[in-house]
Amino acid sequence: MEIRKDLNQPKPTGDLKVFALGGLYEVGKNMYVVEYKDEILIIDSGILFPEDDLYGIDYIIPDYSYLIENQHKIRGLFITHGHEDHIGGIPYLLKQVKIPRIFANGFGASLIRKKMEDFPNVRVQIYEFHELERLKFTNFIVSFFRVSHSIPDAFGICITTPYGDVVTTGDFKIDLTPVGKDADYQKLCSMGQKGVLLLLSDSTNAKVKETSTSEKYVADNIKDLFREIKGRIIVATFASNVSRINQLIESSIENNRKVLVTGRSMESVVQIGRDMGYIKAKEENFIDEKMINDFPSNEITILSTGSQGEPLAALSRIAQGQHKLIKIEPGDTVIFSSSAIPGNAPEIDNVINLLSKQGAEVVVQSTFNDVHASGHASSQEEKLMLKLLRPKYFMPVHGEYYMLKTHAKSAIDCGMNPNNIFILENGAVLVINESGAKVLSQKIPAKAILVDGTDVGGVNTAVINERKVLSQTGMLTLIITLNKDGKPLVRPTTISKGFLFAKDNEDVFTNIEIFTINYFNNNPVQKDDDMDVVKEKFKDDIAAYIRDICKQNPSIFLILNKTDIEKAEIHPTKSELTKTKDDME
Repeated sequence: MEIRKDLNQPKPTGDLKVFALGGLYEVGKNMYVVEYKDEILIIDSGILFPEDDLYGIDYIIPDYSYLIENQHKIRGLFITHGHEDHIGGIPYLLKQVKIPRIFANGFGASLIRKKMEDFPNVRVQIYEFHELERLKFTNFIVSFFRVSHSIPDAFGICITTPYGDVVTTGDFKIDLTPVGKDADYQKLCSMGQKGVLLLLSDSTNAKVKETSTSEKYVADNIKDLFREIKGRIIVATFASNVSRINQLIESSIENNRKVLVTGRSMESVVQIGRDMGYIKAKEENFIDEKMINDFPSNEITILSTGSQGEPLAALSRIAQGQHKLIKIEPGDTVIFSSSAIPGNAPEIDNVINLLSKQGAEVVVQSTFNDVHASGHASSQEEKLMLKLLRPKYFMPVHGEYYMLKTHAKSAIDCGMNPNNIFILENGAVLVINESGAKVLSQKIPAKAILVDGTDVGGVNTAVINERKVLSQTGMLTLIITLNKDGKPLVRPTTISKGFLFAKDNEDVFTNIEIFTINYFNNNPVQKDDDMDVVKEKFKDDIAAYIRDICKQNPSIFLILNKTDIEKAEIHPTKSELTKTKDDME
């Protein structure tokens, strides 16, 4: 193998290690690591949004345990671009791992700064790299090349190592008529001519055969659509897609429309975009929510979050009639300038149905309405990247398994040796040395870490399983107070959540109370030490009884209190219990 001389080092010894802590077998949670001797470089720190079966979980982040153990080796975190699946995990990483610097550029750096305002106690040092810059470390030289993506200032990264160049494309597409800056195709060709040791490349659209639609084409379609619409326009798109947002604002201005921005993330991105010059609009072009009735419908555009049907996003609240000031009116047109993230289609369909029921015309991406373009390369564009860089080794990243496998097949079609292509999973370590490349048998910890609110890793599988059971069966809580002799002192209290509605099932709850009273009259808790044993036995028996009388199987929670009050136990009949209920009501 040819040894690179860029680092002015003697013949290298030891292993160059490359692995992912997130981003493989999944679309999101991107985090890749390059390690040689006593230095570690990290590429991206993203989150993954949970599926519906992860009840109460806000985000999923990578397992940082390896980085915690080896944080003395870390030289920096390098950010390819500002999407949440690449920067969303930064606050959680910084809480646990000492990162000397975060290297980011332009819009990505601004988004990170904005994000860290919500974490005032977490220290962060951001270094804004220049795209022509070469950052030198003991064992590495890091350089950058601009790529086209659905967010400004997206970059690929080249890491020169003692064995050769390790290149990651980041998220990219080949767009020859972008609305922003061109990708640096000259630098890509130069790297390919020089020789790339290992390529890590975006696999998200590996199954898509058609060439990606250009943002310029989408911009023209949006302008045509805006000219045709006579009523109010509501547009939902990804808040981070600044180029698209600028297109929508420009189209609004051209058609004498004022722009109302709603949704926290959308408001933040628009402000940052305006500050950095990516969104070219004046203050007079915008209105706030309180001014919405001051203008006729054909002079208003509403930019909203909620393109993925998120229940708390602005568009969902508008669709449900729960937004304080924005209500759907006859003649409204709602445009979804986005594509559905896998798994989100049911939520999006629900929002579309709610909007349609209220009289809105809904426009979604289709063959007849090109109002969105993917930011990811199709298979033909992925092949072009492979041809430009001509890597010796290839590791497809950022995608589900079938995406990685399809991307690997494209590399073979481009003439790569199948033995030099590595489809890995998170935690698997690719080692490159003088002998070649291989995958180590021992993996690095890379389990998914669940974030519940601000609690990082505090929710385990058992808790999620409990939440899943509760969502399916409901919960019944019984509060039982015993006298000194361990028998019922007063009527039990029953609390039903997601089980049965009490007022519609009075007989069932009355029977449960009678069963409970009789049970403890016949099985008094004689000693405090017997409390736990009696509770578990009772829970089993009452669960069997409930299954028998109503064919339900709720999760049962028992609160058992024993007092020092000396009083005879109660022996109510069913009629007495029913009468007591009526008196209470």
